[in-house]
Amino acid sequence: MVGQNFQVVTNIRRANIDEYAGWVILEIDGQVTEIERAIDWLQKKGVRVDPVEGTVVEG
Repeated sequence: MVGQNFQVVTNIRRANIDEYAGWVILEIDGQVTEIERAIDWLQKKGVRVDPVEGTVVEG
């Protein structure tokens, strides 16, 4: 939904979801204002967002 509702490109880097809860590491690429709008929308939907800026390298 985020990629459809906002001018951003999303990439699920890692996720773990079960019937009770879950977490997702989601890369969002786009203009800063659109990313901020997308994050605001997610938070209003009740999603906890912990932004990490820069490049995250998997080890």
